[in-house]
Amino acid sequence: MRLFPAIDIQGGRCVRLRRGDFADVTVFGEDPVEVAQYWVSQGARFLHVVDLDGAKDGEPRNLELVRSIAWAVKIPVQYGGGIRTREALELVRDSPIQRLVVGTSALLDAALLQAAVELWGSCLVVAVDAERGWVKTHGWKERSTMRAADFVRFLEDAGVAEILFTDISRDGMMRGVNLEGIKALAEDSALGIIASGGVTDLDDLRTLKTLEPLGVTGVIAGRALYERRFTVAEALEVLGE
Repeated sequence: MRLFPAIDIQGGRCVRLRRGDFADVTVFGEDPVEVAQYWVSQGARFLHVVDLDGAKDGEPRNLELVRSIAWAVKIPVQYGGGIRTREALELVRDSPIQRLVVGTSALLDAALLQAAVELWGSCLVVAVDAERGWVKTHGWKERSTMRAADFVRFLEDAGVAEILFTDISRDGMMRGVNLEGIKALAEDSALGIIASGGVTDLDDLRTLKTLEPLGVTGVIAGRALYERRFTVAEALEVLGE
């Protein structure tokens, strides 16, 4: 199971939000490139980078900075935030970024989703950001009329291979993962699932590891790593990456 240390970029800085609230920000680094290099030095083999400004505005805002991260490290960078046009898809495709995450556009624009599947193939990840079972869009600001389980089935039919499931109510709150919700999605689909939201300690990683046979392929860790609840090395030992 893969570990993805999270680097969320807002205003050029590395930050963490609580439940996606742009007003509830903790700054963990002034230079995201240095932060990325630090996680690599600790043994990280993947990185998850989010352009928070892009997610909010609907178009990439920190792409050049994310490109700099991808050039500076020798591991795959997974990037998302504001990818809502074909132009944006192609712009990221012509960069050193190796994995792309789309969210809002996958729900609202079927043609763009199909283009993303064709352009990115197995390197495409679709974000399923849910609160109380309902998918939220536009940087987690708007609630859709789509249930998370129904969205996952739609994505499977569309040819998506892997999703990123976030329980928004737990994101950044350090209250543990939504194991039951993740398990239910895994049992109901053949998609690979990267789990996100609420990872607090090594016990959370141990419980997620038990879902690997069901198709849980990775986990994103943010605040827990930044607050030193565990190290990258300890996490990799638990996950068996």
